[in-house]
Amino acid sequence: MGKIKLADISTSAPKKFDKEKTKAVTREILEELDELQNLMYAEHKHSVLLIVQGMDASGKDGVIKNVTGTLNPQGVTVYSFKAPSPEETDHDFLWRVHKQAPGKGMIQVFNRSHYEDILIQRVHKWIDDKTAYKRMDAINDFEKLLAVHGNTQILKFYLHVSHEAQQQRLIERTEDPRKMWKYNEQDLAESKLWDKYMNAYEDAINNCNYIPWMVVPADQNWYKEYVIALTLRDTLKSLKMKYPRLRK
Repeated sequence: MGKIKLADISTSAPKKFDKEKTKAVTREILEELDELQNLMYAEHKHSVLLIVQGMDASGKDGVIKNVTGTLNPQGVTVYSFKAPSPEETDHDFLWRVHKQAPGKGMIQVFNRSHYEDILIQRVHKWIDDKTAYKRMDAINDFEKLLAVHGNTQILKFYLHVSHEAQQQRLIERTEDPRKMWKYNEQDLAESKLWDKYMNAYEDAINNCNYIPWMVVPADQNWYKEYVIALTLRDTLKSLKMKYPRLRK
């Protein structure tokens, strides 16, 4: 597989997809997911780590809510990675991440993730390139550990939003009372570093690929919800799970 160039990938849904028809299909997929998640929880052999990365206003919160919000909360947890605490910075950068890895039967969602340690830290030059590449090696090893020894299905989604759509959404947060709570002045400053972030994301996607990434066009919310729900559904179906039976 060749290297991914984000500039060559559209941020819009393919034209063949109709919005209303796709939303209807997504609802059907979510009904299937409810049963599949229940089955995985009961069988207690597998786990899922669903990583959602993307720029500010790419729609991470919304897609997590709309794809996993109808599932049984006993079997789904969401963890949002913020700036590390003093205790966390006293350890290696994956220390706080490994603690959040899913147990058997669980779907764990990362809203942002360990990738922040090679994205924002690199863009702001809090780490140098040599350190960034060492961390990429560590990330590949970490994800391999979870996949091979933890029986964890890892799904990594980069929400590929256009700069224009991002800026429009950030402006909406200053005008729409329902979205003002999301407003963060720092988001506008980070948006000015767009090109640097795209380079950092591209490098992360191409180098941290023991578990491949899925680049999801994110300018339309309904499309990214469909893609992520479909991928999760197909992943769970592929496990060929069965309900445990009583021993007689």
